[in-house]
Amino acid sequence: MHDPKYTADEQDLINDFVAEELISDFSPERKNALMQLAGNNIEQDKKISVRISVRDLEVIQRRALEQGLPYQSLVTSILHKYVSGAFKEVER
Repeated sequence: MHDPKYTADEQDLINDFVAEELISDFSPERKNALMQLAGNNIEQDKKISVRISVRDLEVIQRRALEQGLPYQSLVTSILHKYVSGAFKEVER
């Protein structure tokens, strides 16, 4: 069945992948090296506990609802943007 959002070539690749008809031409050594690199780079999530005022939590929950996502995802996104330097300090 052809999905209109994919070209015929893309759909063929998807079908072959689903049918497990794609065969790797990597040597076993190369496969192992790539698997090890991938394993080293997988980010693992950690659970944290944060105390926050009821008022702040309600604001976060309201803003998350406006964006159509769980408030935990909004908090995660905010923290990620902060640690990656996307937020800049603004003088008041």
